[in-house]
Amino acid sequence: MSGEVVVSPSDARGVVQVMLRHEGRLNAMSRAMWRQLRDVFVGLQQRSQEGDSSVRCVLIAGEGGAFCAGGDISEYPAFRFDAIALRDFHENDVWGGLAALLACDVPVVARIDGACMGAGLEIASCCDIRIAGDTARFGAPIAKLGFPMAPREAQLVAGAVGDITARQMLLEAATFTAAEMLSRGFLSRVVPDDQAAAEALASAARIAGLAPQAARMNKQTFRALKQPLTLDGKDKDAIEMVVNGAADPYAYADSAEHREGIAAFLQKRPPAF
Repeated sequence: MSGEVVVSPSDARGVVQVMLRHEGRLNAMSRAMWRQLRDVFVGLQQRSQEGDSSVRCVLIAGEGGAFCAGGDISEYPAFRFDAIALRDFHENDVWGGLAALLACDVPVVARIDGACMGAGLEIASCCDIRIAGDTARFGAPIAKLGFPMAPREAQLVAGAVGDITARQMLLEAATFTAAEMLSRGFLSRVVPDDQAAAEALASAARIAGLAPQAARMNKQTFRALKQPLTLDGKDKDAIEMVVNGAADPYAYADSAEHREGIAAFLQKRPPAF
């Protein structure tokens, strides 16, 4: 069994659940799971663009008390010792999954339980809101395995956890508690373990109940203004479009969603997005 990435409806309207599942391996990411992650988020992005109202927020979690303990090391001997095969793994399998997650305009909430290491840390770094149980642990102790983090993955992680924390994780093989990662700005909230599922779902439901077009546009702006992460080589153009006004960031002015939000506020009623 090489694990799987499973998509299912949640208990909240407009929230889709994406579950990392690899029984007996703390949801370690196999090559097949990386490809599935890419396909899942490409599909969710397409559904959102087509106006599917069931896709307003994504809640990603791991099954069985762990988020993701890293990569599936049992697969590594088959490809890690050949430079061409290793490049294919990182540039196509891993970055394909991460890039699809980063490029998704639908807000993503991560529910982080237990181990969030290596590949799990990379996936969490792509999410918008990160909510962890208080016994969750974070790191990327791959120095113990004798290899570095691939460059784009290191850039992604350093941008999310901070340069100092990333250096400790990669150079010292340091791991951190949820409280430490909250204080370092990586986590949105830390709650008792038995409350993490409810808290994450409540956060996703709040997002899903707000204006979906505005959420998508905010994500596009955040992505464009970040340091380029070479998402298919289009980041530089996207940044220039936002900064220089080539793409009008106010084109939503006459949209139905914009009008409804203002009207509802003035009429003192809940908006119907």
